Amino acid sequence: MTANSGEDDNLSGGGPVRHIPVLLSEVLEALAPKPDQIILDGTFGAGGYTSAILETGAQVIALDRDPNAIAGGQALVAAHAGRLTLIHSQFSRLDAHAPAGGLDGVVLDIGVSSMQIDEAERGFSFQKNGPLDMRMSGAGVSAADVVNRAKVGDLIRIFGFLGEESQAGRIARAIEKRRLEEPFRTTRDLAGLIEIVTPRKAKDRIHPATRVFQALRVFVNDELGELASALFAAERALKPGGRLVVVTFHSLEDRIVKAYLSARSGKASGSRHLPMAMAAPAEFDLLNRKVVTAGEEEAEMNPRARSAKLRAAIRTSAPAAKADDSIFDLPALADIARLGG
Repeated sequence: MTANSGEDDNLSGGGPVRHIPVLLSEVLEALAPKPDQIILDGTFGAGGYTSAILETGAQVIALDRDPNAIAGGQALVAAHAGRLTLIHSQFSRLDAHAPAGGLDGVVLDIGVSSMQIDEAERGFSFQKNGPLDMRMSGAGVSAADVVNRAKVGDLIRIFGFLGEESQAGRIARAIEKRRLEEPFRTTRDLAGLIEIVTPRKAKDRIHPATRVFQALRVFVNDELGELASALFAAERALKPGGRLVVVTFHSLEDRIVKAYLSARSGKASGSRHLPMAMAAPAEFDLLNRKVVTAGEEEAEMNPRARSAKLRAAIRTSAPAAKADDSIFDLPALADIARLGG
């Protein structure tokens, strides 16, 4: 599981990466937008996907939970008067913003953007000293709250599950010891402790703090829960023939999308226990049986694309099924979302 900002790649000498839409041509091919269609971009960011979709003549409803992204997109709204609606909202609620007739497409680019990484005051990056925050919306529990208040056992679960950090126990216990003396306030403060506890070795490709920072960001913003809810919301919002396109950047995200599409596209075949006539109709038809990844040229030009995976499917006429988190096979998902308060 790698940081989806490309931050670990920057550590090898590349420096900050300007935000570039990942897998843009592949996204457009899978989404296939047409004039007058209504496409929802659930992760507006810098407007890369939205701009390209607008160029096809389609209308776009774009969401972002980051108020800075909404403010930064107003020029694009003005340039495409009547065809772009920009809304401050979490993508887990995308069906609340869909027209009554349904959507022709939904595209989601999951995770933090390079712009957010580059803003020191947002506290996403250990490369830039700033407040230990990481909240995309600016509201709710911050990373500092989690680090300073969560129980050691909870920190171990967060770092181990969401960051796949093998030294989660050592780091969590060191955090507990240090916060008794002085609370953690800045990104460099936490990163410095992690470097002492788990010093970087010559063979290491990433900074020792990478996985812990990733885990805190995912936890603070409930990114996995948001993704799971967004998939169910897209199922409810898409009209028959509408397309769902999701770009992920690390293993847990991709695991959720893969499990969802497998569950929602595999029902039509029935099973050895049920005859075909009794099998529930599938809600989606897979557009690509194999995951789509970046080509060598894009991966070389844009480090963020190296871990990107695209999965896509077409909505059938079957009614939306009940939202059921059990299809993701992530038993810790619901429990871990309640930790850290």
